[in-house]
Amino acid sequence: MPILRAQSVQRAAYCATIAPKFLMSGLFCSVLVLAVYFQASIAQAQLRVAETNTVMPQGLMQPASASAQQPASTQQHPLEPALKMAWKVQENMKANLHDYSATIVKHERIDGKLGDPEYALIKVRQQPFSVYLGFIGPEDVKGQECMYVEGQNNGKMFAHAPPGTFRYRFGTVSLDPTSAMAMRGQRYPITEIGISNLTKRLIEVGDHDKQFGECDVQFFQGSKVNGRVCTMIQVTHPVPRANFLFHMARIYLDDELQVPIRYEAYDWPTQAGGPPVLLEEYTYMNLKVNEGLTDADFDVHNAKYSFNVK
Repeated sequence: MPILRAQSVQRAAYCATIAPKFLMSGLFCSVLVLAVYFQASIAQAQLRVAETNTVMPQGLMQPASASAQQPASTQQHPLEPALKMAWKVQENMKANLHDYSATIVKHERIDGKLGDPEYALIKVRQQPFSVYLGFIGPEDVKGQECMYVEGQNNGKMFAHAPPGTFRYRFGTVSLDPTSAMAMRGQRYPITEIGISNLTKRLIEVGDHDKQFGECDVQFFQGSKVNGRVCTMIQVTHPVPRANFLFHMARIYLDDELQVPIRYEAYDWPTQAGGPPVLLEEYTYMNLKVNEGLTDADFDVHNAKYSFNVK
């Protein structure tokens, strides 16, 4: 399978780069000791995100489109090819993806305000679903850590604020992932983070949107994200309707790994002829799959982390 074929190549290329909707995610040992490393990581991530801008599309392949009318029942909806691709990706991940690490870059609009891009080290294990997030930038979140393991801690996540902040004085706390404090500055809870959850959410939205017309779907080969060659799927709803969650969305599927590594969603322009309004974007850089993550990677007592849980 694509993931397994890529594993040996990815491991050979991977050194210490990785040390991440919605959302999300060196904090190891001592924040002070790794401050220089963090600054270098942020600089590298910012450079790579700048390189992420779509290398637009070369080799447009069979773009599908729908008229502004409700599609006839005998016609294939333009979303159908994209959904078939998403289902195949989902099945591949279920069968072959056990764990992964990356640097996640998330850029979200919260309560109408677009925040700064946030950078975090992320580790995810599929079974039991486990997430570690260690934020490396910007300054107001650097050093913050979060961890969630399905079936542990009464369903709650562990988290602590960035060192040096007032909230850091409260130490590590257990929070309901959907509580107001846990969701502060986030569009999605930690339980919904990761490329598998992203794929699941895209399928759910696509199945919903299949009920309606006014949809244009295009596939672009040769797009690039952080140097990775991708197939980009662009879905556009030209007219604002209460039925739709977004005006335009772009999904970047890594051609080698066959997993989504970037997602963008935009609202309709605020004025006719204006640019679309960014709602959210998530990029998984330096993705390394099936590294053999263990319970220690998702243990708040791990000395590499700074949770300080007794």
